[in-house]
This record gives sequence, C-alpha cells and structure tokens, in this order.
Amino acid sequence: MIVKQLFRTLEWLLIGLLGVMVVLVFGNVVLRYGFNSGLVFSEEVSRFVFVWLTLLGALVAMRDRAHLGVSSLIAALPPRGQRVMRFVSDLVVLGCCLMLARGAWRQTVIAVSDHAPVTGISMAWVVGVLVVSALGMAALVAHDLWRQLTGRMPADELVPGPGAATE
Repeated sequence: MIVKQLFRTLEWLLIGLLGVMVVLVFGNVVLRYGFNSGLVFSEEVSRFVFVWLTLLGALVAMRDRAHLGVSSLIAALPPRGQRVMRFVSDLVVLGCCLMLARGAWRQTVIAVSDHAPVTGISMAWVVGVLVVSALGMAALVAHDLWRQLTGRMPADELVPGPGAATE
C-alpha cells in the first residue's frame, strides 16, 4: 500500500514537472519572439527538469513493466526455462542498477560543490536523481527476485511485458 501511494505521488510529481517545463519553454519562446526578451534561467531549469522527468519516468516505467524488451525467445521456452532466464536477467539488471547507483552517488558527491552557471543550483540536485532512479529500480528488481525465490511469481509474469501483473 505504501509503495502504491509512493508511485502515485511520483506520477503526480512527474505531471507537475512536465507542466513546469512546458510553461518555462513555451513562455520563453513567446517572450523571445513576441517581445524580444526572455527568461535567463528558463533554458537551464527546463533542462534540469527534463533530466528529472526522464529518470523518474524510467522508474515508473520499470514498475509498470513498460520498458522496451524482446521477449520472443523467452516466450518460446518451457516454463522452467522461462524461470531460469527471468532469474538470470533480473540478477544482471540488479547488478547494473547497483553499479549505476554507486557511480551516480560518486558523481553526486563530486557535484555538490559544482553549481549551475545561471541559477546557482548545486549540480548534485541534477545528478542525484540518478541515484534515486537506480536504487528504486534495484528495489523493484530485488522484489521480483525475492518473489521468484519464494515461488510467489506466477508463470504469466515470467515473460516481461506491459501485460504482466504488478504487486
């Protein structure tokens, strides 16, 4: 229940971020072409918001199993083969997410003292969202691995895709 509420809040945050980005970009276009002026910070902030949208959106897509994948080979395997392949695949994804989170954390620590040229925002706010996204994805995959190990993952979820049920 807490996870569902967290993702619902995340979806609303994404909607808000998209709204902010649209207002900043559209407003700046109108100001530039209509009034020969503009908001100096608009381009920088909209770029940072786009980074947040992309990485948090990737986390939501991971939860919804909406990432692009080729599952025709896995679907052709018998259920036991599907279980083995799903387990191996999830282990590889978990390893990648953890390596990504570790590298992103190191970059975030470095970026704390680096500031954006126009807004002065610490670049740790821009890079740090990758830590959140990678750890969130790692948690989702770890949960799937746990469900596989305990036998709680039904056969219809072994082949990843948007039709798979989520808990």
